Amino acid sequence: MTPFLLAHLSDPHLGPMPQARLRELASKRAIGYLNWHRKRHMIHRRDVLSELVADLQAQKPDHIAVTGDLVNIALPLEFAEARKWLESVGTPDHVSLVPGNHDAYVRGIREHFPHVWAEYFHGDGTASNSDAAFPYLRRRGPLALIGLSTAIPTAPFMATGRLGHEQRGALEKILQQLSKEDSFRVLMIHHPPVTSPGRWAARLRDSNELLELIARHGVDLVLHGHDHRHATVWLEGPNGRIPAIGVPSASAMAHGHNHPAAYNLFSIERNGHAWRCQHRVRGFADGMTLGEIKDERLI
Repeated sequence: MTPFLLAHLSDPHLGPMPQARLRELASKRAIGYLNWHRKRHMIHRRDVLSELVADLQAQKPDHIAVTGDLVNIALPLEFAEARKWLESVGTPDHVSLVPGNHDAYVRGIREHFPHVWAEYFHGDGTASNSDAAFPYLRRRGPLALIGLSTAIPTAPFMATGRLGHEQRGALEKILQQLSKEDSFRVLMIHHPPVTSPGRWAARLRDSNELLELIARHGVDLVLHGHDHRHATVWLEGPNGRIPAIGVPSASAMAHGHNHPAAYNLFSIERNGHAWRCQHRVRGFADGMTLGEIKDERLI
């Protein structure tokens, strides 16, 4: 059987920033707007993103996971532009999306992304005219893709996320169901399940509860973004350790502690009674040249 190839990118932070009306900046957006025009527009570049996506598409993945932060300060015009970008990456059937904290930057905006990007959030069997609901479950080849939303509005200078009791309860039911099946379970989430050092203000607030669910029911792979860095953390599962893999921003130039743009490729296949997963990373290793960064056996 041919291995199933899953691609993963995150945090494109699409530019350029559209013009904002004054009343749209009467909130946390004002800080983000100034920050974008002062420095972030030099870090998150559309030409870098376009080259990275073209390279990804040339690998001909069977499916693409995008783990959030498509926009910057959640202006209404940003969502429409992000929809166009999603369509350039792939069709809703070929791309699975979860939102990030920048996609829910201020209160009252969470109604935008579930509607504008709805088809990219739909679980199997969801009506085409439905808005998003989390968690969702999609089956692609041997994979069971579970999409979670940690996107919540926060105070200035905070970038935390939360699943909440209702979403965690629904997730437990999905994991219980999948534990009886023979599928490779991929959990997609924006915030990392384990908080990185120095990232308390950007943490997942109910990470302990999520880790308990994973330890009890298990998944095979966790994909996340948010930290704009390569990351591999091993989580406890009921049958052994589980890899949680992070990836840099898909549009980023190297800057400070953040890594330059890259994406993950996972080649997944049955190996007897177990799963085999080969992990490759492609990106701008030296900040200028796009190529292979890593190729290793993950599982």
